[in-house]
Amino acid sequence: MRYKKITPYLFILPMLTGLIVFRYYPIVSVVVNSFRRWQMPAPPYWLGLGNYQEMLGSDQFWLVVRNTFVFVGLYVPGVVIGALILALLIHQRLPAISFFRGLFFMPYITSMVAVAMVWNWIFATRFGILNYFLRTFFHTTDPIAWLVEKPYSLLVLIVVSVWKTAGFQMLVFLAGLQAIPRSLYEAARVDGATGRQAFFRITLPLLSPVTFFIVVNSVIQAFRTFDVTYAMTQGRPLYASATLGYYVYENAFVFQRMGFASGLACMLVLFVGIVTLVNFLFKNRWVHYQA
Repeated sequence: MRYKKITPYLFILPMLTGLIVFRYYPIVSVVVNSFRRWQMPAPPYWLGLGNYQEMLGSDQFWLVVRNTFVFVGLYVPGVVIGALILALLIHQRLPAISFFRGLFFMPYITSMVAVAMVWNWIFATRFGILNYFLRTFFHTTDPIAWLVEKPYSLLVLIVVSVWKTAGFQMLVFLAGLQAIPRSLYEAARVDGATGRQAFFRITLPLLSPVTFFIVVNSVIQAFRTFDVTYAMTQGRPLYASATLGYYVYENAFVFQRMGFASGLACMLVLFVGIVTLVNFLFKNRWVHYQA
Protein backbone atom coordinates (compact mmCIF):
# COMPACT_ATOMS: atom_id res chain seq x y z
CA MET A 1 0.00 0.00 0.00
CA ARG A 2 2.86 2.35 0.81
CA TYR A 3 4.41 1.82 -2.64
CA LYS A 4 1.11 2.70 -4.32
CA LYS A 5 1.16 6.09 -2.59
CA ILE A 6 4.77 6.82 -3.65
CA THR A 7 4.55 5.56 -7.24
CA PRO A 8 2.70 8.61 -8.74
CA TYR A 9 5.30 10.95 -7.27
CA LEU A 10 8.12 8.90 -8.77
CA PHE A 11 6.61 9.38 -12.21
CA ILE A 12 6.52 13.17 -11.89
CA LEU A 13 9.87 13.38 -10.07
CA PRO A 14 11.93 14.10 -13.25
CA MET A 15 9.61 16.95 -14.21
CA LEU A 16 9.58 18.37 -10.68
CA THR A 17 13.37 18.17 -10.51
CA GLY A 18 13.73 20.08 -13.76
CA LEU A 19 11.15 22.62 -12.66
CA ILE A 20 12.89 23.26 -9.35
CA VAL A 21 16.44 23.32 -10.73
CA PHE A 22 15.82 25.32 -13.91
CA ARG A 23 12.85 27.51 -12.95
CA TYR A 24 12.31 28.05 -9.21
CA TYR A 25 15.94 28.03 -8.07
CA PRO A 26 17.01 30.72 -10.59
CA ILE A 27 14.07 32.91 -9.54
CA VAL A 28 14.96 32.65 -5.85
CA SER A 29 18.64 33.14 -6.68
CA VAL A 30 17.93 36.36 -8.58
CA VAL A 31 15.89 37.77 -5.69
CA VAL A 32 18.61 36.89 -3.16
CA ASN A 33 21.40 38.24 -5.37
CA SER A 34 19.55 41.53 -5.76
CA PHE A 35 20.45 42.22 -2.11
CA ARG A 36 24.12 41.40 -2.66
CA ARG A 37 27.12 43.23 -4.07
CA TRP A 38 28.49 40.79 -6.63
CA GLN A 39 31.13 42.17 -8.94
CA MET A 40 32.54 39.10 -10.70
CA PRO A 41 34.97 37.45 -10.29
CA ALA A 42 34.99 38.66 -6.66
CA PRO A 43 32.76 36.68 -4.27
CA PRO A 44 29.37 38.22 -3.37
CA TYR A 45 28.61 39.80 -0.01
CA TRP A 46 25.41 41.04 1.58
CA LEU A 47 24.49 44.64 0.77
CA GLY A 48 20.84 44.95 1.71
CA LEU A 49 18.99 47.58 -0.28
CA GLY A 50 22.18 49.10 -1.68
CA ASN A 51 21.54 47.97 -5.26
CA TYR A 52 18.03 49.40 -5.22
CA GLN A 53 19.23 52.68 -3.71
CA GLU A 54 21.88 52.98 -6.41
CA MET A 55 19.30 52.10 -9.03
CA LEU A 56 16.69 54.63 -7.93
CA GLY A 57 19.33 57.35 -7.64
CA SER A 58 20.73 56.78 -11.12
CA ASP A 59 19.68 59.05 -14.00
CA GLN A 60 20.74 56.32 -16.40
CA PHE A 61 18.29 53.87 -14.84
CA TRP A 62 15.37 56.30 -15.15
CA LEU A 63 16.33 57.00 -18.76
CA VAL A 64 16.18 53.28 -19.49
CA VAL A 65 12.84 53.00 -17.64
CA ARG A 66 11.44 55.88 -19.69
CA ASN A 67 12.66 54.23 -22.89
CA THR A 68 11.03 50.97 -21.83
CA PHE A 69 7.64 52.55 -21.17
CA VAL A 70 7.83 54.50 -24.44
CA PHE A 71 8.62 51.23 -26.19
CA VAL A 72 5.67 49.50 -24.51
CA GLY A 73 3.32 52.44 -25.11
CA LEU A 74 4.01 52.52 -28.86
CA TYR A 75 4.72 48.84 -29.51
CA VAL A 76 1.54 47.41 -27.97
CA PRO A 77 -0.95 49.63 -29.90
CA GLY A 78 1.11 49.14 -33.05
CA VAL A 79 0.98 45.35 -32.74
CA VAL A 80 -2.72 45.26 -31.84
CA ILE A 81 -3.80 47.58 -34.67
CA GLY A 82 -1.43 46.09 -37.23
CA ALA A 83 -2.37 42.51 -36.36
CA LEU A 84 -6.09 43.32 -36.47
CA ILE A 85 -5.79 44.93 -39.90
CA LEU A 86 -3.86 41.95 -41.23
CA ALA A 87 -6.37 39.53 -39.72
CA LEU A 88 -9.27 41.37 -41.35
CA LEU A 89 -7.48 41.23 -44.70
CA ILE A 90 -6.75 37.51 -44.61
CA HIS A 91 -10.21 36.71 -43.23
CA GLN A 92 -11.64 37.38 -46.67
CA ARG A 93 -12.53 34.53 -48.99
CA LEU A 94 -10.15 35.34 -51.81
CA PRO A 95 -7.99 33.25 -54.16
CA ALA A 96 -4.51 32.38 -52.84
CA ILE A 97 -5.38 33.75 -49.40
CA SER A 98 -3.32 30.97 -47.78
CA PHE A 99 -0.24 32.36 -49.54
CA PHE A 100 -0.76 35.78 -47.96
CA ARG A 101 -1.34 34.23 -44.55
CA GLY A 102 2.03 32.53 -44.78
CA LEU A 103 3.62 35.71 -46.16
CA PHE A 104 2.40 37.85 -43.27
CA PHE A 105 3.45 35.21 -40.72
CA MET A 106 6.95 34.77 -42.20
CA PRO A 107 8.66 37.63 -40.28
CA TYR A 108 7.70 36.05 -36.94
CA ILE A 109 9.59 32.82 -37.65
CA THR A 110 12.56 34.57 -39.27
CA SER A 111 15.78 34.80 -37.26
CA MET A 112 16.24 38.11 -35.49
CA VAL A 113 19.83 38.30 -36.75
CA ALA A 114 18.65 38.06 -40.37
CA VAL A 115 15.90 40.60 -39.71
CA ALA A 116 18.38 43.00 -38.10
CA MET A 117 20.77 42.74 -41.06
CA VAL A 118 18.03 43.64 -43.53
CA TRP A 119 16.66 46.53 -41.47
CA ASN A 120 20.16 47.83 -40.71
CA TRP A 121 20.65 48.09 -44.45
CA ILE A 122 17.30 49.87 -44.88
CA PHE A 123 18.10 52.40 -42.13
CA ALA A 124 21.81 52.81 -42.95
CA THR A 125 22.93 56.46 -42.94
CA ARG A 126 24.89 56.70 -46.19
CA PHE A 127 23.65 53.86 -48.39
CA GLY A 128 20.30 53.00 -46.77
CA ILE A 129 17.20 52.53 -48.88
CA LEU A 130 15.11 54.85 -46.72
CA ASN A 131 17.51 57.77 -46.99
CA TYR A 132 17.80 57.13 -50.73
CA PHE A 133 14.02 57.28 -51.00
CA LEU A 134 13.87 60.53 -49.01
CA ARG A 135 16.67 62.05 -51.07
CA THR A 136 15.07 61.05 -54.38
CA PHE A 137 11.44 61.96 -53.78
CA PHE A 138 11.64 64.63 -51.06
CA HIS A 139 15.01 66.15 -52.02
CA THR A 140 16.49 65.96 -48.54
CA THR A 141 20.12 67.03 -48.35
CA ASP A 142 21.47 65.62 -45.09
CA PRO A 143 20.98 61.87 -44.53
CA ILE A 144 19.37 60.89 -41.25
CA ALA A 145 21.37 58.61 -38.95
CA TRP A 146 18.37 56.50 -38.00
CA LEU A 147 20.29 54.05 -35.80
CA VAL A 148 22.50 56.48 -33.86
CA GLU A 149 20.42 59.64 -33.36
CA LYS A 150 17.72 60.60 -30.89
CA PRO A 151 14.81 59.85 -31.03
CA TYR A 152 15.04 57.84 -34.23
CA SER A 153 16.96 54.87 -32.82
CA LEU A 154 14.21 53.91 -30.36
CA LEU A 155 11.49 54.44 -32.97
CA VAL A 156 13.37 52.18 -35.39
CA LEU A 157 13.41 49.38 -32.81
CA ILE A 158 9.67 49.79 -32.28
CA VAL A 159 8.94 49.65 -36.02
CA VAL A 160 11.07 46.55 -36.52
CA SER A 161 9.56 44.81 -33.48
CA VAL A 162 6.00 45.50 -34.63
CA TRP A 163 6.83 44.27 -38.15
CA LYS A 164 8.35 41.07 -36.81
CA THR A 165 5.72 40.06 -34.25
CA ALA A 166 2.45 41.29 -35.77
CA GLY A 167 2.18 38.10 -37.85
CA PHE A 168 1.75 35.89 -34.79
CA GLN A 169 -0.87 38.13 -33.21
CA MET A 170 -2.59 38.22 -36.62
CA LEU A 171 -3.25 34.48 -36.35
CA VAL A 172 -4.71 34.92 -32.88
CA PHE A 173 -7.05 37.63 -34.15
CA LEU A 174 -7.94 35.43 -37.12
CA ALA A 175 -8.96 32.62 -34.78
CA GLY A 176 -11.15 35.10 -32.89
CA LEU A 177 -12.75 36.35 -36.10
CA GLN A 178 -13.52 32.83 -37.24
CA ALA A 179 -15.20 32.08 -33.91
CA ILE A 180 -17.75 34.90 -34.33
CA PRO A 181 -21.01 33.40 -35.69
CA ARG A 182 -21.94 34.72 -39.13
CA SER A 183 -25.58 34.72 -38.05
CA LEU A 184 -24.88 37.88 -36.02
CA TYR A 185 -23.73 39.73 -39.14
CA GLU A 186 -26.70 38.42 -41.13
CA ALA A 187 -29.11 39.63 -38.45
CA ALA A 188 -27.39 43.02 -38.37
CA ARG A 189 -27.59 43.27 -42.16
CA VAL A 190 -31.33 42.52 -42.03
CA ASP A 191 -31.74 45.31 -39.47
CA GLY A 192 -30.01 47.72 -41.85
CA ALA A 193 -26.60 47.95 -40.16
CA THR A 194 -23.69 49.09 -42.31
CA GLY A 195 -20.34 47.32 -42.45
CA ARG A 196 -18.81 50.00 -40.22
CA GLN A 197 -21.56 49.61 -37.62
CA ALA A 198 -21.19 45.82 -37.66
CA PHE A 199 -17.46 46.17 -37.11
CA PHE A 200 -17.75 48.50 -34.11
CA ARG A 201 -20.89 46.93 -32.59
CA ILE A 202 -20.19 43.21 -33.23
CA THR A 203 -16.61 42.46 -34.26
CA LEU A 204 -14.65 44.62 -31.83
CA PRO A 205 -16.76 43.80 -28.72
CA LEU A 206 -16.66 40.06 -29.39
CA LEU A 207 -12.91 40.21 -30.03
CA SER A 208 -12.28 41.77 -26.60
CA PRO A 209 -11.15 38.50 -24.91
CA VAL A 210 -8.73 37.90 -27.78
CA THR A 211 -7.57 41.51 -27.56
CA PHE A 212 -6.95 41.05 -23.84
CA PHE A 213 -4.70 38.07 -24.50
CA ILE A 214 -2.81 39.92 -27.22
CA VAL A 215 -2.35 43.05 -25.09
CA VAL A 216 -1.01 41.12 -22.09
CA ASN A 217 1.23 39.00 -24.29
CA SER A 218 2.52 42.07 -26.13
CA VAL A 219 3.18 43.96 -22.89
CA ILE A 220 5.29 41.09 -21.56
CA GLN A 221 7.17 40.82 -24.86
CA ALA A 222 7.78 44.56 -24.96
CA PHE A 223 9.16 44.73 -21.42
CA ARG A 224 11.55 41.83 -21.97
CA THR A 225 12.70 42.87 -25.43
CA PHE A 226 16.41 42.38 -25.90
CA ASP A 227 17.38 40.79 -29.20
CA VAL A 228 16.34 43.65 -31.48
CA THR A 229 18.20 46.18 -29.31
CA TYR A 230 21.33 44.06 -29.17
CA ALA A 231 21.29 43.31 -32.90
CA MET A 232 20.59 46.83 -34.16
CA THR A 233 21.61 49.66 -31.80
CA GLN A 234 23.07 48.21 -28.58
CA GLY A 235 21.53 51.13 -26.72
CA ARG A 236 23.05 53.87 -28.88
CA PRO A 237 23.26 56.77 -28.59
CA LEU A 238 24.08 57.03 -24.88
CA TYR A 239 21.34 54.58 -23.82
CA ALA A 240 18.71 56.52 -25.81
CA SER A 241 17.44 53.22 -27.28
CA ALA A 242 18.27 50.93 -24.35
CA THR A 243 15.40 49.12 -22.63
CA LEU A 244 15.38 47.28 -19.31
CA GLY A 245 15.96 43.89 -20.92
CA TYR A 246 19.13 45.09 -22.62
CA TYR A 247 20.21 47.01 -19.51
CA VAL A 248 19.98 43.81 -17.44
CA TYR A 249 22.12 41.96 -19.98
CA GLU A 250 24.75 44.71 -20.14
CA ASN A 251 25.19 44.96 -16.38
CA ALA A 252 25.26 41.19 -15.94
CA PHE A 253 27.45 40.01 -18.82
CA VAL A 254 29.39 43.10 -19.91
CA PHE A 255 30.07 44.88 -16.60
CA GLN A 256 29.84 41.63 -14.56
CA ARG A 257 27.63 43.33 -11.96
CA MET A 258 25.47 40.35 -11.13
CA GLY A 259 23.92 41.81 -7.99
CA PHE A 260 22.90 45.05 -9.66
CA ALA A 261 21.61 43.16 -12.70
CA SER A 262 19.52 40.94 -10.43
CA GLY A 263 17.95 44.04 -8.89
CA LEU A 264 17.16 45.33 -12.37
CA ALA A 265 15.53 42.00 -13.24
CA CYS A 266 13.34 42.23 -10.11
CA MET A 267 12.28 45.77 -11.07
CA LEU A 268 11.47 44.51 -14.56
CA VAL A 269 9.21 41.79 -13.13
CA LEU A 270 7.57 44.40 -10.88
CA PHE A 271 6.78 46.69 -13.82
CA VAL A 272 5.38 43.79 -15.86
CA GLY A 273 3.20 42.72 -12.93
CA ILE A 274 1.79 46.22 -12.40
CA VAL A 275 0.91 46.75 -16.05
CA THR A 276 -0.60 43.26 -16.33
CA LEU A 277 -2.67 43.87 -13.18
CA VAL A 278 -4.06 47.06 -14.70
CA ASN A 279 -5.11 45.10 -17.78
CA PHE A 280 -6.87 42.53 -15.61
CA LEU A 281 -8.82 45.27 -13.81
CA PHE A 282 -10.51 46.18 -17.12
CA LYS A 283 -11.25 42.58 -18.04
CA ASN A 284 -14.82 42.57 -16.67
CA ARG A 285 -15.85 45.34 -19.06
CA TRP A 286 -15.47 43.11 -22.10
CA VAL A 287 -18.13 41.21 -23.98
CA HIS A 288 -18.29 37.42 -24.09
CA TYR A 289 -20.50 35.67 -26.62
CA GLN A 290 -22.47 32.66 -25.49
CA ALA A 291 -24.22 30.51 -28.07
